[in-house]
Amino acid sequence: MTNKTLKSLTALMIGACLMSSCIGSFGLFNKVLDWNKQATGNKFLNWLIFILISPAYVLCGVADILVINSIEFWSGDNPLAENVGKTENVMGSDGKLYAVTTLENGYEVKAPDGKIVNFVYDKTEDTWSMVQDGKKTKLLKMKGKDTAEIYLKDGSSMDVALDEQGMFNARMAVNDGMYFAFR
Repeated sequence: MTNKTLKSLTALMIGACLMSSCIGSFGLFNKVLDWNKQATGNKFLNWLIFILISPAYVLCGVADILVINSIEFWSGDNPLAENVGKTENVMGSDGKLYAVTTLENGYEVKAPDGKIVNFVYDKTEDTWSMVQDGKKTKLLKMKGKDTAEIYLKDGSSMDVALDEQGMFNARMAVNDGMYFAFR
C-alpha cells in the first residue's frame, strides 16, 4: 500500500468516527463555559477571562469529541455530565423547601421535617422505585421511549403515554380521579 493511500484511509477512518452522529453533551466544555459565564459579575471581565483561557476551551472540546462523548455514545452515560452528590433546594407544591440530592442511581429527597425518601432507578429492570423507612415500592417501569407502566396503590398497573395526556391520566389514576390545578 502506498503512503498516500494509507494517509487517505486513515483520514477517512478518523472522519467516519468523528462524523458518526455520536454528538454528546460536551460535559467538560460546558462546565468550563458555565464557570466562565459566572466567574465575575461583570460581562467584560468574563469576556477577558474567556480570551485568556481560550486554549482551555480547545483542549476541553477536543477531549469531549475524542474521549468523553465517545464514552457517552457507547455506554449511554457521560461521566462529566452527571451531578452526583449535588444538593438543590426545591420548592414543593406545599410551599416548603425540600433538599434534593442527586445519587448515582436516583435522588434523595429530604423533607423540612427531616424525613428522607429515596427515588431509585434500576437500570437492569428499567424501573423507578421509592424507598422510605426501608420499604421499597415500585413506581413505574419504562416501556420504550413513549410509554411507561405505572403501579397503583391497589396493586394494579396501567400503561401511560409519555406526553401531556398520559401524565394527566397518570395523575387521575394515582389520585383516585381527583386532580387539582394550583396556580
